[in-house]
Amino acid sequence: MQVNTVDELISDLRQGRMVVLVDDDADSNNEGVVMVAAEHCDASHVNFMARQARGLVCLTLTEERCRQLDLPPMVEAAIGEKSNFTLSIEASQGIDTGISAADRALTVQAAVAPHAVPADIVQPGHIFPLEVVPGGVLTRAGHTEAASDYARLAGLLPAAVIADILTPEGTLADGPALAEFAARNRLKIGTIADLIHFRMVNERTIRRVREGRINTAYGEFQLTAYRDQTEGNIHLALSRGEITPDQPTLVRVHVQSALRDMVCSEVEGHPSWSFARCMQTLAENACGVVVLLAKDEGPERLLSSIDMALGQAEAAATASPDSYNTVGLGSQILRDLGVGKIHLMGAPIKYNAISGFGLEVMDFVSSQD
Repeated sequence: MQVNTVDELISDLRQGRMVVLVDDDADSNNEGVVMVAAEHCDASHVNFMARQARGLVCLTLTEERCRQLDLPPMVEAAIGEKSNFTLSIEASQGIDTGISAADRALTVQAAVAPHAVPADIVQPGHIFPLEVVPGGVLTRAGHTEAASDYARLAGLLPAAVIADILTPEGTLADGPALAEFAARNRLKIGTIADLIHFRMVNERTIRRVREGRINTAYGEFQLTAYRDQTEGNIHLALSRGEITPDQPTLVRVHVQSALRDMVCSEVEGHPSWSFARCMQTLAENACGVVVLLAKDEGPERLLSSIDMALGQAEAAATASPDSYNTVGLGSQILRDLGVGKIHLMGAPIKYNAISGFGLEVMDFVSSQD
């Protein structure tokens, strides 16, 4: 897929044009959205998204803007998982039914006005806000964060109107279909991977704060502590051996689970990597890294894990702690440690735009291997 540069997309967005965002130009299983900076959104943009892109028309908003408008999450337990939908909105004044392209564009402008207040909108409505994770694509490599980042880099409010691109048959458009869509509509097309690389060259959201050798129950490891500058959390990396970008490295990016890591519970038929098992595996290998992310498990996720352990829920009912919203932080840490090629301890799932961090997953290592 031929893609445009980050600077080319920024230039078009600054001039009020729409662009197409995909995950990675090397991935044929891309998903894509069409976006326009929210400040420039008018009825013609909304109409195009509804008629041509065919996906749900959404508005990306920063955490700060969501608080300014007093927008609660659509589902409380969903924050931190997948896309963070808030309650849908409508402009409180100047609209008719709210569903027309003009009405939806007016709702967007009401929500992104510099001095907008909660009284300027009502719920529910026909525009669906998505709350951006702090740190953008360097924290979560998703379309929501990419659209917000692109608007910000264009010198505009970090808010964008986006819609998934569907085929005429109603399925998500893949790589070739996305390229054809962009060409047919004369829209520039860019990747989240390139945006991540662009930001990585110029900024980071983590920094080293401590490092040194440490003795563990599994032998001596190099401990490196990182401060997350968007949320203030401290993340840890435990490594051993000589790490180089060209030499495949055994890697685990781990989010703590009370049942899995402390009680050592396993769901029959769904093996998983506990922290202890990760450390033991690294101890048996000459080179490797375990990144331990400091993320709150939360009561709903813990209860879901309990239901799974008791056989009262299917494994798919709970989001994996390895879900791709951890990719940004983990990838920044891995690159800082010199990792390039990865043997990943975990289930084989798609990691969006990971090439933007200069990382390549060579294969996946099952906990049963």
